[in-house]
Amino acid sequence: MLDIKFVRENADAVRENIRKKFQDQKLPLVDEALALDKRNREIKQEVEDLRAKRNRVSKEIGGLMKQGRREEAEAVKAEIAKDGARIDELSQEETQVEESLKKVMLVIPQMIDPSVPIGKDDSENVEIEKFGEPFVPDFEVPYHVDIMEKLDGIELDQARETSGNGFYYLKGDIARLHSACLSYARDFMIDRGFTYYIPPYMIRSSVVTGVMSFAEMENMMYKIEGEDLYLIGTSEHSMIGKFIDTITDEDKLPQTLTSYSPCFRKEVGAHGIEERGVYRIHQFEKQEMIVVCKPEDSMKWYDKLWQNTVDYFRSLDIPVRTLECCSGDLADLKVKSCDVEAWSPRQKKYFEVGSCSNLGDAQARRLKIRIRGPEGTYLAHTLNNTCVAPPRMLIAFLENNLNEDGSIRIPEALRPYMGGKSVIEVKK
Repeated sequence: MLDIKFVRENADAVRENIRKKFQDQKLPLVDEALALDKRNREIKQEVEDLRAKRNRVSKEIGGLMKQGRREEAEAVKAEIAKDGARIDELSQEETQVEESLKKVMLVIPQMIDPSVPIGKDDSENVEIEKFGEPFVPDFEVPYHVDIMEKLDGIELDQARETSGNGFYYLKGDIARLHSACLSYARDFMIDRGFTYYIPPYMIRSSVVTGVMSFAEMENMMYKIEGEDLYLIGTSEHSMIGKFIDTITDEDKLPQTLTSYSPCFRKEVGAHGIEERGVYRIHQFEKQEMIVVCKPEDSMKWYDKLWQNTVDYFRSLDIPVRTLECCSGDLADLKVKSCDVEAWSPRQKKYFEVGSCSNLGDAQARRLKIRIRGPEGTYLAHTLNNTCVAPPRMLIAFLENNLNEDGSIRIPEALRPYMGGKSVIEVKK
């Protein structure tokens, strides 16, 4: 959410930012915000003037009474009462105007970084760099569900019976591999200086609206019926919420956190054969990174965060690339974002396995996350990034570590979490 003072002083830049995000339907919101802001300031000024007048005139009443000028004193009292009623009326209007202004400001998108490429949607995202050599083996790579079934590691039909489409049972070595990837990610991030957390898996609506846009909330979040609680779509939501209405001393920054959680999302549907199975699902687990830092440090941390994900995947022999999200693909709270994509030997292309985002002060302004410095308090910057999110990443892992006989190689880094196994043998 932008500062209304910034909008007031940079209205044309705000409009241009909306155009760069190809959200022209939001352009009228700038004028609406400015009109509400103007009215809000007018109300505050009138209330201030009336209160000053009441304080000044109240002192006159005692003098008039002492002088025996009772009728004049009563007239002044009546005037004060009339002004008091007007103050009450204005205060009610002020509350309504401020609520309307907040709703508008929540929809106006954050200012994107100048380095963000301009484009309408994800088809215009820009490749930044490749890490590792993508390869295609000289044997056919089966669909990931077929690989798992040959290893006796997945049950989809049973999950449809218990829960419907978009759910799964993992079993045996595949379930163990799933947990191993998360445990390794946890230790990987701890070794890089991040503090490990397991957060609440439900959050209140005040946190939801603080960490994401309305459009994202509607498309992603599951609400608990009859309660002010939502299931988290990622642990970033509750981890950023941890800092709500706090003031952190500069010398305690940056706050670098890594969190594990299950994640719950509405998004699922007919997205083509490669997005069936365990690619787009209602529930999954994730190891996340979260940083709260000073504004001048946020871009440095942005680069560190996506590099952590690249290093994690490369340690598992998975080729990846980074892809800069263009303006039209950025969620409204994001200043800058990139995806980490893993190589799929089956599809002969890359696919998304994680996303790194710098949100500037957008979440901090909504949630009142502040920093105390020598010259007073100011808003923090917040960032988040996916370290790993199985079972989607298992697709990349299985395809890139598949042997011709259908068995799976276990890279050295994962073997301690797999009981020392160097290979998962075919079961069927």
